[in-house]
Amino acid sequence: MSTSTSNNTVSIVNKPYPFWLGGVAASIAASITHPLDLTKVRLQTSGDKGMIKSIRKTIHNNGARGLLDGLTGTLLRQMTYSMTRFAAYDWAKGEVHKGPGQPPAWKMALAGSMAGGIAGVIGTPFETLMVRMQADKAKPIEQRYNYRNSIQGFYRMTSEEGIGSWARGMGPNTLRSILMNMSQLASYDWFKHELMRAKMLEDGPVLHFIASLGAGTVATTVCSPADVIKSRIMTAHGQGTSSTLGVIRQSLAKEGPMFMFKGWVPAWTRLQPTTILIFLTLEQLKKGVDAYRASGGKLL
Repeated sequence: MSTSTSNNTVSIVNKPYPFWLGGVAASIAASITHPLDLTKVRLQTSGDKGMIKSIRKTIHNNGARGLLDGLTGTLLRQMTYSMTRFAAYDWAKGEVHKGPGQPPAWKMALAGSMAGGIAGVIGTPFETLMVRMQADKAKPIEQRYNYRNSIQGFYRMTSEEGIGSWARGMGPNTLRSILMNMSQLASYDWFKHELMRAKMLEDGPVLHFIASLGAGTVATTVCSPADVIKSRIMTAHGQGTSSTLGVIRQSLAKEGPMFMFKGWVPAWTRLQPTTILIFLTLEQLKKGVDAYRASGGKLL
């Protein structure tokens, strides 16, 4: 933030940013990294072995455009779940830390957990839709959902399975969301603050890049178990394999405890650039809003 003593500048900077900025930044990032997210989901939910082999299989079976399967589901998910988590995190930080200065690490983690819980509940139906659309063509033909796009898919999911389908996988998805936001959002703020406090870097793109790199690594490791379980529940067919305990038992019996980190490399490879792109984009969007307000703009 600016340290200017100008009352006008301070009021511009301190005014809350539009709540949808996080969703826009996440949508831009997800559009670029979608092929990696697609590959991660297919590794988690199918018998594919290795990231490169899975990518080659997708291209061989569906062409290069196959790497964009489920993109509309991804965008819908970002403008619901991601928009909510960023907006809720800003709100939660203000609730848990009323004093001056930067909140301590535990308060940032608490704010991230609160935001993650809210976003996880709101975003679960759209997360389910996204995962299904991404995993679909890696499954046997008879097990595919064949959604044409996110709107038609959401309609079919609701009409064919009832409103109860909106809550499918909500437990592990909300847990993953809590872990993700606690680790990603809070660690980004922590890395950024500590690097500036130590006077190692000034506020700018390089600082944002390094802080994002640390946040992405922390978040991938913390979230991997819940992410794998969530993906398997959301794509499972039949009631016996759709419960959290049922999926865990079945996966442990077949693959052992390391199944919880299956797809870690593509998850990290996907989450790292996504995290970097999200925060770099978000910081630039905020600067753009500041510049717009400083020029006299009133709409944002």
